[in-house]
Amino acid sequence: MPPWLQQAAYLIGRPVGISLADGRGVSGILCNIDYTQRLVYVLEYLYASQYATKHYQFDEIQGVTSFPGCSPQPTPPPGGLLRRFSQGVYY
Repeated sequence: MPPWLQQAAYLIGRPVGISLADGRGVSGILCNIDYTQRLVYVLEYLYASQYATKHYQFDEIQGVTSFPGCSPQPTPPPGGLLRRFSQGVYY
């Protein structure tokens, strides 16, 4: 089994980045790992409100990593976000 596979099993249902053997990278929600067919299924964003579930063969993948948390979290401005948006200030 590939070295990334054990960690990837714990990431099902979470956002991941996938490094492919051809140098490309893809990101999305890791939906499933099919050990019999040696496929990884990822829900990827296309555009607007469209998504596609794509699959990648084990030998196409170099690594799978989880997304890091956002840091630091911005502090909401005094008066809340809606008030600031109405004044034309965006964060």
